Amino acid sequence: AASRAAADARGHSERPQSATASRITGISLQEAQQILNVSNLNAEEIQKNYDHLFKVNDKSVGGSFYLQSKVVRAKERLDEELRIQAKDEKEKGWKAET
Repeated sequence: AASRAAADARGHSERPQSATASRITGISLQEAQQILNVSNLNAEEIQKNYDHLFKVNDKSVGGSFYLQSKVVRAKERLDEELRIQAKDEKEKGWKAET
């Protein structure tokens, strides 16, 4: 219950679509950025860090499936945030034209 309350509190500081994505993926934007060690939402940096962390946490090289799963979820969350931002930018562009 406490972790859900903390997640809800974090969600209130995010934009509605972003908060929804956090609830759906079960991971906040901030946590995803920490896991993949990115401060800005840069698709290339996210992919580079994801590839590295996924590889080093592979069970076949003595890694942790749990950590590898966290890396995957973090990338999914950041990809969703990039999609939300792109959609927002596209909508702003349409509004500016009218």
